[in-house]
Amino acid sequence: MQISPALTEQQQSAVAEFLAVHEKEMVADIADYVSQESPSDDKDALTSCLHWLDGWLDERLGKVAESELHEREGAGDVRIRRYAGAGEPLLLLAHYDTVWPKGTLAQWPFERTGDVLTGPGVFDMKSGLVQAVWALRALTELGLPRPRYTLALNGDEETGSRASAELLQAEAKRSRAALVFEASADGAVKTARKGVGLFTVTVHGQEAHAGLDPTAGASAVHELAHQILACRELHDLSAGTSVNIGVVHGGTRSNVTAGEAVAHLDVRVASAAESRRIDAGFAALRPVNEDTRVVVDGGWNRPVFERTEEVAELYGLARDCAKQLGVELAETAVGGASDGNFVQQAGIPVLDGIGAVGAGAHARSEHATVSGMLERSAIAAGVLAAFAEN
Repeated sequence: MQISPALTEQQQSAVAEFLAVHEKEMVADIADYVSQESPSDDKDALTSCLHWLDGWLDERLGKVAESELHEREGAGDVRIRRYAGAGEPLLLLAHYDTVWPKGTLAQWPFERTGDVLTGPGVFDMKSGLVQAVWALRALTELGLPRPRYTLALNGDEETGSRASAELLQAEAKRSRAALVFEASADGAVKTARKGVGLFTVTVHGQEAHAGLDPTAGASAVHELAHQILACRELHDLSAGTSVNIGVVHGGTRSNVTAGEAVAHLDVRVASAAESRRIDAGFAALRPVNEDTRVVVDGGWNRPVFERTEEVAELYGLARDCAKQLGVELAETAVGGASDGNFVQQAGIPVLDGIGAVGAGAHARSEHATVSGMLERSAIAAGVLAAFAEN
């Protein structure tokens, strides 16, 4: 990729100063955005939130060259906004849905306490989009290089992006690189994410009276116990693979030999090779009791996001931009997945986790920091400018 910072240290400092001057406006934007409840399973709330975002983005970023709304049945719609600028388009990716149900805001409203911002979705990932928008605005207001870019707003990321993955990958193929404004991991950007598989192991047995004729049936529960142990043998943390049997249920009554039993598994892998090993392991499952039948359903929800050479170069660019501000920007690999997994599969480099600094995603401890907001927005501006000049 061979791309280097385009802003001088003086220009990068000017960006940081601009953002500091507009701190209250940035926090107000986050407050307004968090106040737009957008649970993944509430289509009306998602539509309302996206409508608010359209108005806010028009106000903050100015004229959009092209805007597309991709409607999705039973999920949040996807908004694609294309902006003019220099160079090949850069994909900026954010999701506006949250895990928080409608009504959460009434009990837990947005609040600022010193340097800390709290509220549903403030960390994952509403602050990230605000930071991206203000980074772009800083470049515009200061007359600094701004790239041609596409802003993609996804409405079903928290439920697996089933309705949006193909569209996001298509946008990625039209782009030079992607910045995902998901929250950081203890301040570090994310240069690798595990692939996620959601699988179901179902055992079909034969029902019988457990007391009158205990040998007549074939217990699906007993067989599932064997299969769970076999699945657990695929677990290998040294290879970055975890196999979690999260939910198990089966049978109807204690005096009936179970006719069916089911286990739901969450599998995380750090490489494509491990995903193939897992697939082979599931395909090789065979019943211990030949009077039962074992069926494995499900598949990979998100592909692996590996730290390729291009990803490393993109991180190097962000690290160099951060150094101009006196910031040491770390990188990390995480077990959680994002839309960055899909985008990298499309063949372009991705820098993920360049959003909020804080913690507590999906928990009542969710929070982001104002200082982190200013810092990461300034770093993002440096990265964006580089794509306009290289």
